[in-house]
Amino acid sequence: MSMLLDGQRTIAHFDMDSFFVSVECKKDRSLKGKPLLVGGRSDRAVVAACSYEARKFGIHSAMPMKVALRLCPHAIVRGGDMEEYSRHSREVTEIIAGIAPLYEKSSIDEFYLDLTGMDKYFGSLKWTSELRQKIIKQTDLPISLGLASNKMVSKVATNEAKPNGQLSIPFGQEKLFLAPMDIGKIPMVGKETAAQLRRRGVETVKTLSEIPIGLLEAWLGKNGISLWNKANGIDESPVIPYHEQKSVSTENTFGTDTIDMDLLHCELVRMTEKTAFELRSQNKLTGCVTVKIRYSDFETVTRQMSIPYTASDHILLEKVKELFRKLYDKRLLVRLIGVRFSHLVSGNYQISLFDDTAEMVALYQAIDSIKSQYGWQYLVRGSTQQSRFREKLMPYQKEQRELVWKKRYPAG
Repeated sequence: MSMLLDGQRTIAHFDMDSFFVSVECKKDRSLKGKPLLVGGRSDRAVVAACSYEARKFGIHSAMPMKVALRLCPHAIVRGGDMEEYSRHSREVTEIIAGIAPLYEKSSIDEFYLDLTGMDKYFGSLKWTSELRQKIIKQTDLPISLGLASNKMVSKVATNEAKPNGQLSIPFGQEKLFLAPMDIGKIPMVGKETAAQLRRRGVETVKTLSEIPIGLLEAWLGKNGISLWNKANGIDESPVIPYHEQKSVSTENTFGTDTIDMDLLHCELVRMTEKTAFELRSQNKLTGCVTVKIRYSDFETVTRQMSIPYTASDHILLEKVKELFRKLYDKRLLVRLIGVRFSHLVSGNYQISLFDDTAEMVALYQAIDSIKSQYGWQYLVRGSTQQSRFREKLMPYQKEQRELVWKKRYPAG
């Protein structure tokens, strides 16, 4: 049992190994140990996940399926089941939430736990090892564990412990642990940054850590300062407590109460597009959709549904419209409608594109790039523009109806 030193933290990182692949193998035991690809079934689809056996052939996620099958013709392809993956993710979350003092769900299959001070009472390594075994026993899924003094080093330790292992880095040994590694193993070092460093002869983390911080800043800007800290095992980012109630939402109060169904549906499309883009901008996925209606008599009703984690416009639009159809049953004038996405987790948009093509992935990336540069409203579905026009026209239409009524039935 060690004493807590000034500034010493204890951070655990849990990562479900090849999560989608592991769930598929749990469903069908015959797939275990075989090259397995999870993704769309067509040649134009992309690989969402692949087994360790498939990776030996050079296959990786986001690779076009046709390329993956050329590299490994005998690979088995499964279409993916986001609903099932979301269910298992929630199951693991419930286990961790029931025992961890402070945890962050950083993605659908990754968790950080802040265990600072636990060594005074109960060894952190022993505690996390027991938690890992509990997750494996209750879910029948593999999970790897890294334990260190900060989030970055614990994540690297987890990657070194895979598959289905654990690794603890003693306090003060962070820099020594990282030193011999390739620079590509540092989190957030992309291909372009790695290429820039390699052109300057930087191959290992040790070499990177010895470069003056000012020189790295001159090479890479602010990213150079961040890389120097990482190379030296320094990371002060906190574990952010996970709260299911975190959400993004938008709503619209109409200038004139309406029963125009075309307008209402167009407005739902506009709000869903706007809010889904906000999700993707924050690298978030939603697991719950809520639709809100306020009638002209001010009665307010809401309805929600849990969904497989996603940030895709076309999937969310389908759920929002389904909820609206079930919710709107009074046939009264509508004063306000709203859309909310909650139960948020970090995650990449591509993981929900099991049935989409590489072109669809590229299209979403291009759309989001334009929206990020010029604003989300500069590239929207045509129906959303129609809703804006119809809403502006409503007061004029109401005025014309009143004039016709007065002509037909003059006072007196």
